[in-house]
Amino acid sequence: MADAETQQVETEASGWADRWAERRVARTAGRIDAFAKAHGGAEAQVAYLGERGARIVLVGEDGAWGDLVARSHETARKAVEKSGITVHDDFDGEFAAKVTTGRYEWSRMAGLQIGGPGNT
Repeated sequence: MADAETQQVETEASGWADRWAERRVARTAGRIDAFAKAHGGAEAQVAYLGERGARIVLVGEDGAWGDLVARSHETARKAVEKSGITVHDDFDGEFAAKVTTGRYEWSRMAGLQIGGPGNT
């Protein structure tokens, strides 16, 4: 059975961990808010990256897109919820069609196949 001192240390450690997690969520939500403000609003999709965490793909109302990586799927979900933007389960259909791509993106996607820059 743990003594009172051990219980206090465990409580303090979990308290710090909770505060750091909250700070990560707030910082990520702030970055989402900044993107949304710069692009007339935004929508998101959260995808697992395995042990690396989760990727938040953002699509602005103007068609611009960007992404963020969070340490965990939970952090990513909480940050998107805190920012108040729409979250999609998948990156397909109408959501994917909102992305505006230019000449640069097309040449990077095709790479050497059409004489664009290499993907190295």
